[in-house]
Amino acid sequence: MYQLDKNDNKNIPSAVDYSFIKLDNEKRKFNYLVTERDRPGYGVGWMFIKHNRFYQLNQTISIPWTNKELSIEYATYRDKTLPGSEEKWKLRITGLKKEKVAAEMLGSMYDASLDQFVPHNWYKPSIWPSYYNRNRWAGTQNFNQVQSNQRYINDQAGKYVVKKYDYLLLGSFTNDVTFYNDNIMVRGMSPAPTARENADGAAPNDEYKEQGEMLVVGEVAKKAKDSDGDGRADQSDEQQTSQQSGDVKIRKNFNETAFFLPDLRTDSTGAIEFSFTMPEALTKWKFMALAHTKDAAFGTSSKEIVTQKELMVQPNPPRFLRQGDKIDLNSKIVNLSDKEMTGTVSLQLFDATTNEPVDGQFQSVIPNQYFTVAAGQSEVVKFPIEIPYQFNNALVWRIVAKAGNYSDGEENALPVLTNRMLVTETMPLPMRGTGTKNFSFDKLLNSGKSETLQHYALTLEYTSNPAWYAVQALPYLMEYPYECAEQTWNRYYANSLATHISNSSPRIKEVFDKWKIKDTAALMSNLQKNQELKAVMLEETPWVLQAKNEAEQKRNIALLFDMIKMSEQLNNSYAKLKQMQSSNGGFVWFTGGPDDRYMTQYIVTGIGHLKKLNAIANGQDDKMKAILATAIPYLDRKIKEDYDNLIKYKTDLKKYTPGYTTIQYLYMRSFFPEYKIAAASMTAYTYFRGRTQQTWVGQSKYMQGMIALALHRTDDANTPAAILKSLKETSINNEELGMYWKDQTNGWFWYQAPIETQALLIEAFQEAGKDTKTVDDLRTWLLKNKQTNNWKTTKATAEACYALLLQGTEWLNSEPVVEVKLGSTTIKSTDAGQEAGTGYFKKVIEGNKVTPQMGNINVTVSSPNKNVSATWGGVYWQYFEDLDKITTAATPLNLVKKLFVEKNTDRGPVITPVKDGDVLKVGDKIKVRVELRVDRDMEYVHMKDMRASALEPVNVLSSYKYQGGLGYYESTKDASTNFFFSYLRKGTYVFEYPLFVTHTGNFSNGVTTIQCMYAPEFTSHSEGVRITVE
Repeated sequence: MYQLDKNDNKNIPSAVDYSFIKLDNEKRKFNYLVTERDRPGYGVGWMFIKHNRFYQLNQTISIPWTNKELSIEYATYRDKTLPGSEEKWKLRITGLKKEKVAAEMLGSMYDASLDQFVPHNWYKPSIWPSYYNRNRWAGTQNFNQVQSNQRYINDQAGKYVVKKYDYLLLGSFTNDVTFYNDNIMVRGMSPAPTARENADGAAPNDEYKEQGEMLVVGEVAKKAKDSDGDGRADQSDEQQTSQQSGDVKIRKNFNETAFFLPDLRTDSTGAIEFSFTMPEALTKWKFMALAHTKDAAFGTSSKEIVTQKELMVQPNPPRFLRQGDKIDLNSKIVNLSDKEMTGTVSLQLFDATTNEPVDGQFQSVIPNQYFTVAAGQSEVVKFPIEIPYQFNNALVWRIVAKAGNYSDGEENALPVLTNRMLVTETMPLPMRGTGTKNFSFDKLLNSGKSETLQHYALTLEYTSNPAWYAVQALPYLMEYPYECAEQTWNRYYANSLATHISNSSPRIKEVFDKWKIKDTAALMSNLQKNQELKAVMLEETPWVLQAKNEAEQKRNIALLFDMIKMSEQLNNSYAKLKQMQSSNGGFVWFTGGPDDRYMTQYIVTGIGHLKKLNAIANGQDDKMKAILATAIPYLDRKIKEDYDNLIKYKTDLKKYTPGYTTIQYLYMRSFFPEYKIAAASMTAYTYFRGRTQQTWVGQSKYMQGMIALALHRTDDANTPAAILKSLKETSINNEELGMYWKDQTNGWFWYQAPIETQALLIEAFQEAGKDTKTVDDLRTWLLKNKQTNNWKTTKATAEACYALLLQGTEWLNSEPVVEVKLGSTTIKSTDAGQEAGTGYFKKVIEGNKVTPQMGNINVTVSSPNKNVSATWGGVYWQYFEDLDKITTAATPLNLVKKLFVEKNTDRGPVITPVKDGDVLKVGDKIKVRVELRVDRDMEYVHMKDMRASALEPVNVLSSYKYQGGLGYYESTKDASTNFFFSYLRKGTYVFEYPLFVTHTGNFSNGVTTIQCMYAPEFTSHSEGVRITVE
């Protein structure tokens, strides 16, 4: 059987012709006239049977869209030119038959060396249909049925078929015959290459770099252009002009893009002419063109040209200079002529601000040197300089070489960075309850030992009632934009809590009014506060939008506690929530979806929270009862289904361990004893409750807390007591951080949530354990978590607010007085203009008033009612010091930076630590290792690793990276490598990245700094070191 397939009007292959033929030891020829309508191709299939065997073959005949291809021809251009030359190019755009066309063209030229980082190409858009022969014949049931199935086959059509042989079917026999199409290997074009993300060897060592440069210029030197068609190579522009002028033209324009012309159009002859001025870099340039017509014909082209001179200086400056460094500025002198050159080369240095010479200040003792370079070769000259400490401006350098009639010069600017750094040392001041505590700020106490250290400022900030930060988190619940059941419920929940809080104390309403009118800083994001104390401006981090979002949430707190607004929000949220409840009582996640058991249990549990707190607003009680009237029976039916399934599948009821959803049901059901369990569900309820009494040991902390509360509320005193005793025994109790559990980690599921777990355990110890001290310890951990983290989900925020605001001792109404003594200087919260509610205050002491004795710190917290939460603050000491004299700081963030030399051996790469006094060499590969230890979870952390000007990074492209389960953004700058961690868990981390040594001299390598942007009192840095290169 023969069949012909073509694309139909929907570009789907379908049969257009077929016939049954009989062959008897003969060859048959099939003719088909190809027309324009047959593009992009067609398929031919044969299926035949011989000697009771089934054979088939598919063939694709491609008819490419050559009528939609444009040719770009170069009428006039030069592939070798001088830097800074005026160029005029003429191109012609033609169609398939070389006819002129009306077209528009995009033309661009850039420095081809950029392709080392990411290769750049333009491809013709693939908008025209393609044909893929997807037919396959299969014979089944001893030829009773023959059917065609669509199957993909690569459209690189078959020129030859790989021979395959039948194989034995072992183990069984069948009378079916099924044949699947084998792979067809094609002799033909390979797929077009695509640009790679990273090119190999983006940062080669010096030896490789020199060879690469010489290969390039050597290749260029062999090229010659005969633009006038006289059969002779054109004389170079430099030879023509150098004889006319003895002046040296200094190259200054090093733009990496020569031009970008997006709307070039053909004239009446089909030609495009345009002019441009070449930048003055000595390099290879890549020209790219993309042309198109109105009927969607496309063409692309690229050319490479080189800017060069017979005599060239190729300086290799560093990215920056640093005060106090000693460096050899290198320049390669290249001779592309066919004769040896002898001449002079000079270095000139200028102050970029005044344009005055500064050679003397930089100890440039040999600014003029002689050179001799053989034909086609290069030589390297070195100019040793020392960067003075008092020079604070950019440095302009100029290197000029002259040899007879040939000359070249290059000029550019280098930033000179100060060797002194504004260092911020911090001392967190955590307190628990009332009392007095002494702190020793050792770095400040020992500051008098350095002659170069200069105090800048000493800042004290303190928050005397952090429990109010939970109140500030409530608007997040109200504003979440997604109209799902969980968010809709949490909007209702937030408004109910706000109403309850506002009505519970007149003072709370007063605080809200002060935030709105006076203490507007209270409604700023923690990311936006204390910009002057942070190592990097917020605008330079990836977290600008997070800060704006958090600030907007806090500013809306005044709206949240507007009583009229709250009443409207409650009614609106209830109306939307009721619409999401199905007729069977279950809630859907999003409108239109199926009922969701977990979501139903979550919402009903939330109603139980409000009921427990007497926080159901006036007029809302009947509405909640309407929801519960169908939701609770729905959940009772679900628990019966669970039990029935255990019976159905013959589960061993004596060994069964209840799952997360079952335990959540028991916890939810304990809030509503007045809703009697139907007789049909009572057996299931009794069974699952009994199993939790037997299996609680193997459950997670979250589940254990739910079990304890569910059993406590149903008259079981012994099991909850055992659970709480076990929880206390496995907990960690830290004076600063409070009480928590090591295994509380985030996961993918709702029951793997540290914040919600902590909040539930607070409820368990409060209600089932009547343990106020433990409750306050647990709440302290939640508050400390808020200090360095922004709660991410509405669920976490809702549970945390519930636990912090309305369990244990009453923290919101406390007004503690804080007195801080810095040496002999006393600062009281009552005198420092503290913020309403949070009690936050801040005091700055100018540098000329700072003394080492202020490192003796005494904090006293007092309150009439003794109900004081954890309080915290910090002292920030800022000073200027030489980078080489900065010593490491030990804080909750601990940094250790090490340098290693990596060398290849027979055993593979081997690294050797760089010690004091070790001498590095140009070309050495350096591996930087930064070890970071964190004693608590933190968010929005920035780490900056400085480097010497003699070290060149290999990883020059900024990107998001993953390492050991940690995701972070790595950004490479001229003088440092920056790491941004959105979330940093407690633990130890090691970061490594490579550098190459590029210059000789003596250099400051800087320090590594790290800081939590959300809580800047948590900061640290490594020590400063110097390196020597010969």
